[in-house]
Amino acid sequence: MLGIIGAMDEEVLKIKEAMDQVEIKTAAGMEFFCGKLKGLDTVVVRSGIGKVNAAICTQILADQYQVDAVINTGIAGSLENEINIGDIVLSTDSLQHDMDASGFGYALGQIPRMDTLAFPADKRLADLAEECCKKVNPDIQVFRGRVVSGDQFISDKQKKNWLSENFKGACTEMEGAAIAQTAYLNKIPYLVIRAISDKADDSASVDYPVFEAKAIEHSVNLVVEMAARLAG
Repeated sequence: MLGIIGAMDEEVLKIKEAMDQVEIKTAAGMEFFCGKLKGLDTVVVRSGIGKVNAAICTQILADQYQVDAVINTGIAGSLENEINIGDIVLSTDSLQHDMDASGFGYALGQIPRMDTLAFPADKRLADLAEECCKKVNPDIQVFRGRVVSGDQFISDKQKKNWLSENFKGACTEMEGAAIAQTAYLNKIPYLVIRAISDKADDSASVDYPVFEAKAIEHSVNLVVEMAARLAG
């Protein structure tokens, strides 16, 4: 069983439309669409925005659906000049940029008493995603890198530079690291897939609504192709 999480309706609607034999259940105010995606047993859910929603959603997937893997799909702001609007980022790992326990001697982003700074993504899923992306989105670039998450929409160049300098992230968003942490604790392979909707700088509030739809289209194309390949 594959679990697919998107933060917003727009990010999961097209995936839901591609599913067959769907049964819908509600938990924690979230609708879980369980059925077949390209022949693969799949559950698709909109988590809502932010780290708490994302973590709750992932734990429900673990407890109630016993998913074998989790993919988090959606959009993000680029933190690197060469990663352009429309491109795809596949997570190598994920961390929470708004976690700061440095007063206790922890590195910025590290959760106290956790044995890792960043939560590593599943390389097998990333390899498959890169291969699928090149097939279904040949007009864009695909990158691998760190996804940094926080309960903030980044639209300030100074904040963007701070994220880049401290965390060496490829992109920034609001859910991936919470999903990563929950998957890590439950020993479930995960991958964050992010289509770039803006440059996470002073132009972000203008670019985001303009490029959101195209970015979502790229990530949906990729996820559906991955499901087809995983189904064999």
